Amino acid sequence: MAVQKDETAEKHISSDDVAVYTDPAPTSHAHSQAHHRRDLEREGELMGYMLEVGASHSSDGEKRESERDNSSATHSEELKLAKDGHTVLIPQPSDDPNDPLNWSPRKKYVILIVVTATAFLPDYGSATGGVLLFQQSTLWDKTPDVINHSHVGNSFMLGAGGMFVIVFSAYFGRLPVLFWFTLIGFATAIGCASAPSFHSFMAFRILNGFFSTVAQAGGLMFIKDLFFFHEHARMINIWDASIILSPYFGPFVASFVTSKTSWRWVFWMFTMMTVKTLVAGLCLLGIMFFVEETYYDRSLAPEDQPSRGRRIERVVGIAQWRSRTMRNTFYDAIMRPVQAILKPVIAICTLYYLTTFAWVVGINTTLSIFVKPLYSFGQIQLGAFYTTPIVAAILGQIVGHFLHDALATHYLRHHDGKFEPEARFRAIWISQPFMIAGLVILGFALQKDWHFMVTAVAWGMYVLGIMVTTVALQAYMLDSYPEGSGEVAAWLSFARTTGGFIVSYFQVRWATNLGAASSFGTQAAICAFAFLLIVFLQWKGKVMRVSSGPLNFKTD
Repeated sequence: MAVQKDETAEKHISSDDVAVYTDPAPTSHAHSQAHHRRDLEREGELMGYMLEVGASHSSDGEKRESERDNSSATHSEELKLAKDGHTVLIPQPSDDPNDPLNWSPRKKYVILIVVTATAFLPDYGSATGGVLLFQQSTLWDKTPDVINHSHVGNSFMLGAGGMFVIVFSAYFGRLPVLFWFTLIGFATAIGCASAPSFHSFMAFRILNGFFSTVAQAGGLMFIKDLFFFHEHARMINIWDASIILSPYFGPFVASFVTSKTSWRWVFWMFTMMTVKTLVAGLCLLGIMFFVEETYYDRSLAPEDQPSRGRRIERVVGIAQWRSRTMRNTFYDAIMRPVQAILKPVIAICTLYYLTTFAWVVGINTTLSIFVKPLYSFGQIQLGAFYTTPIVAAILGQIVGHFLHDALATHYLRHHDGKFEPEARFRAIWISQPFMIAGLVILGFALQKDWHFMVTAVAWGMYVLGIMVTTVALQAYMLDSYPEGSGEVAAWLSFARTTGGFIVSYFQVRWATNLGAASSFGTQAAICAFAFLLIVFLQWKGKVMRVSSGPLNFKTD
């Protein structure tokens, strides 16, 4: 049932951020409805999200009018609105101050910043090795291709580790998993810096990938817990910007450092960033002092909520362990990612992202092998070259900040305030041409020895496109299955890293044997073909979502 506009309706402000819309026809059902809050997320999954007062699940005007008349006569309900007075808050927050949706904006943003900064670390450390291949090959008397295997293992574990993050978070709680994984990731980073041999270095590097991925794979859970539906795209854009930017900062810093010092200083720098610098304060120390356990079960009354315990108990997991029987069993937690990937929509999105993002990792880890001999770049010039994707990712973040909301607002205006998740794909129609054109031009630039500025622009076009695409895809999957925020993010992370893991093995040989134009042209063709999956989802996505049903997890 939709809440309709009425001139006699009462709207009052209950806080700085929330208004309440009250249907003016109270009945005997009012008391029971106060104890059974509507699940607007479940309604949104099946029939579209009612984001504005007056929106209706019906597409026929007369049905909407009839439904309004009937609902006014039989029900009284109250919906909390955003401070603009017309945007419906989804999900509806409880009246408990411990509900993360009721926390102050400052507290929410501090947690988001810490999680975003922690998400920066795994790909930063992983990609750092991309420009160190030549120095390490000389030190350990191995070919750059063999040295690159350490990066490949690290990249794969970023995806595999994400699955464990989601399983453990569903059973042990969000905060303790974030804390312990980050702490172990810091220890393995020290191991990378002090490794006496290639084999020990490779072992620490692989372990670091497994543990450091925690905020990258699990960050969407915190966003879903803390923010309302209409805020998701903007918050995902901030979090994803850190993930997309991070693999370029690693080579950028490493190139300048190795021009004057040993490659080991780069990994010591990565370690120091984890504990002592600004990133460290927002990561390990930030987790200890500022991040909260954000899981909250709104089906329970405030007096039935489990005890939160002392802060140290929440950080290390003691408080969550006491209430573990109120969440998932360990078997339930293990099956959650399996249940998620069996949904056709999630499987198709994962396949699309794998075939689209794989080239990002492949290019980033091997481009130094192409451009150093082609343009006679030294380490300083190579580091400067990496400003291209950094600028492109920042531009993508800025564009996305306005683009996703603008497209959503346009859709709402033309659909009576009701939002379907498939509307998120409109942004990909804009970003996809940038990715395809960028790959094609990059291939020709490398093969035909075009000016390095052409190569830089082409690379930047692809990165800008992938930034906008990533946010749109994350938002769509979250809108489609809000109860599986961790699972959908973990599968996209797995697709991203698995694709890069595979491509890193043959990217150099592929371009060398067939030519860069043919290699990157094929990649562009794969991206173009994969876009047909997006078209198909726009056409049949809702039908598949409804027919396959919700995830029906025990907890969000």
